[in-house]
Amino acid sequence: MRRGGGAADDEKPDELFEQNTHITGEEIVGRATKSRSIIVCADDFGINPAVDDGILSLAALNRLSVVSCMSLGASFAHHAEALRASRVGMGLHLDLTEMPSGMKLSALITRAYADALDAAWVDERIARQLDAYENICGAAPAYVDGHQHVHQLPTVLPRLLRALDKRYLRRPWLRCTLPAPGQRMGFSDTFKAHVIGILGGNALRVAAREHGWRCNRNLLGVYGLRGGAWHYADLLQRWFAAARHGDLLMCHPAAPVGNDDPWQRQRAAEREVWAGSEVEEWLRSHDLKIARMGA
Repeated sequence: MRRGGGAADDEKPDELFEQNTHITGEEIVGRATKSRSIIVCADDFGINPAVDDGILSLAALNRLSVVSCMSLGASFAHHAEALRASRVGMGLHLDLTEMPSGMKLSALITRAYADALDAAWVDERIARQLDAYENICGAAPAYVDGHQHVHQLPTVLPRLLRALDKRYLRRPWLRCTLPAPGQRMGFSDTFKAHVIGILGGNALRVAAREHGWRCNRNLLGVYGLRGGAWHYADLLQRWFAAARHGDLLMCHPAAPVGNDDPWQRQRAAEREVWAGSEVEEWLRSHDLKIARMGA
């Protein structure tokens, strides 16, 4: 089974929009309005019920383009059908750190850059997660990215591309993590965005150009995962101001769970902001629309 899709190119940011069959054409911000269309991606679906509930609520409000799914996550099999019914685009959120027998992120990065990752270990985890996704969803993922952006690491990226190329006639598109220029954030958030991009964004972009893989333009939405709803609302407006046509804005929403976990509280704050009516006003003020990439 072989090939589909054209080369990704930073100078052709709408190529993914033009070629992805899951996009509803009338929803794309296009040439007639001269406004920009961005991909809004919610991460970690399937990791727990609160995350799933938060994502499903935003999908119902048409605030999401795509959802990245952890196919071996504890709740994915229970909620995948509800996500499919929401008609958002669905992709695989490749996990090498949370899953059983996963590796600490710091160790994974160190081994990847030391060329010391076991290729068989990587292949087995890629295959198991693709198998689970296909078995539960009855379809191939529309795209692939990585939990903690592991999909772009040395050894992982070439093994992943090889696996996808062998399995699918129409290739999934890939998340590029190169930070979008013009983001006005604090030093720590800007530093984190650039570190993520440095750890494989250029390698993925080069592979996309050389071998004909589609990807988004650049990445928005990276921050320190703290600060509550007010801080997140401020950041979201800054990301909207910096967004270019074809960029991807990731988010991590969840329903409130009433515990003291700061990570869960910040996820709930993201969900609160994205569910607010102000989002539509902010999008209009920046001539932005959210690309509809569902079935």
